[in-house]
Amino acid sequence: MKFLRVMLPALAFAGALMAAGLSAEAQCVTKRGEGTGGNADSAKFQAWEAVLQATDWGSWASFMAGGAKVPSAPGYKISNVRSACRGGGLGQICWMQAKLCK
Repeated sequence: MKFLRVMLPALAFAGALMAAGLSAEAQCVTKRGEGTGGNADSAKFQAWEAVLQATDWGSWASFMAGGAKVPSAPGYKISNVRSACRGGGLGQICWMQAKLCK
C-alpha cells in the first residue's frame, strides 16, 4: 500500500511531463498556400494570406492590421519559408510554404 502511495504521484508527474513535451512539439505546423495576382508580390501576398488563414485566423487578422509584411505571422516563429511563382491566373500564380511554431 505504501508503495502505491509513493509511486502513483511519481507516475502522474512523469505522465504530465511527457504530455507537456508532446504538446510543445505539437505547437508547430507546416502550411502551404497558393495565390494569384497581377505580379509576383501580389500573388505571394495572397499565398501568404492562405497560409495564415489555414493556421490561425487571429494571427491573420493581426497580420492584416499590423502592416501585412510577407512573411510574418503575429504570435508565431516562422522558419523554412519557401515560395515559387509562374505565369498564369491574373498574371502570376505563387505558392508559399512555411513552418509556424507557437
